[in-house]
Amino acid sequence: MILVTGGAGFIGSNFVLDWLACSDEPVLNLDALTYAGNLRNLASLDGNPKHLFVHGDIGDRTVVAELLARHRPRAVLNFAAESHVDRSISGPEAFLRTNVMGTLNLLESVRQHWSALPEAERAAFRFLQVSTDEVYGSLAPDAPAFTELHRYEPNSPYAASKASADHLVRAWHHTYRLPVLTTNCSNNYGPFHFPEKLIPLMIVNALAGKPLPVYGDGMQVRDWLYVGDHCRAIRTVLERGVPGEHYNVGGWNEQANIDIVRQVCALLDEMQPDPAGPRSRLITHVTDRPGHDRRYAIDARRIERELGWRPQETFASGLRRTVRWYLDHADWVRDVQSGAYREWVAQQYGARA
Repeated sequence: MILVTGGAGFIGSNFVLDWLACSDEPVLNLDALTYAGNLRNLASLDGNPKHLFVHGDIGDRTVVAELLARHRPRAVLNFAAESHVDRSISGPEAFLRTNVMGTLNLLESVRQHWSALPEAERAAFRFLQVSTDEVYGSLAPDAPAFTELHRYEPNSPYAASKASADHLVRAWHHTYRLPVLTTNCSNNYGPFHFPEKLIPLMIVNALAGKPLPVYGDGMQVRDWLYVGDHCRAIRTVLERGVPGEHYNVGGWNEQANIDIVRQVCALLDEMQPDPAGPRSRLITHVTDRPGHDRRYAIDARRIERELGWRPQETFASGLRRTVRWYLDHADWVRDVQSGAYREWVAQQYGARA
């Protein structure tokens, strides 16, 4: 059995679904079900004896210790995190609580459990930290992409909290010899993505005929990774990664935000035309967010060279699959757009227009 934390969120739920589609090994899924955690993401697993869901917080050492003692997972994969930069700017405390203190408490619970295991089980055990390229800071337009040797220079409260968590994971390996692995991924996109992030927000707003808010000039560049490719990468690192090492996971797909918005509009116009005209008419530039990094780019050659992983989706194929998924799952979109979500969108973008 493996223990997945944050397995009802966007990347976590995709990973759980992917894992159980590829393996007979059960998943113990621990999630606090904050606003972005959604059990509907896992509805296809209802009644599946290989999936055991537990509502709980990674910071609750009692809960985690009981789960570890009862189920004795061979690996813990930590997806649990607050992850939205805008939310971290307006409320950083939640990010420190979950991403830093939560990771600390999880590490300590796992360390105590691991230390008591028989020697063979200790040697086979793994703790995998799922992190982000944002810990590296911002790149100049012509600078080489981030490698695993790039120093950490986080620029947002979110990035700082994830950098702190990564440092804790590293320290628990070097101090206590806990067998850890860390992955630093680029921007993910795909099914079940909560519509506060760029791509799902543009899809949802465009379908509703609402403005498509683009920060500043829209020329911020990100490397985009289809979530299914990310799930394969994590399985690969868990299976073949070297304890104590970290691996950059990227899609080799650098795109400017404004170009992504235009591509989303074009795909929607093709798949579900709007009688009012092209969706690009809805693009609205709004005041940029504070400290907005201009460019991220991942050099993913190490994971390809050492572990044999490379993304299968191009950005064009992945984006088409993503738009199609949102068109086919209007009920999921409707259900996640609660009053709290609408208030958040109004707060973030309404005053910036």
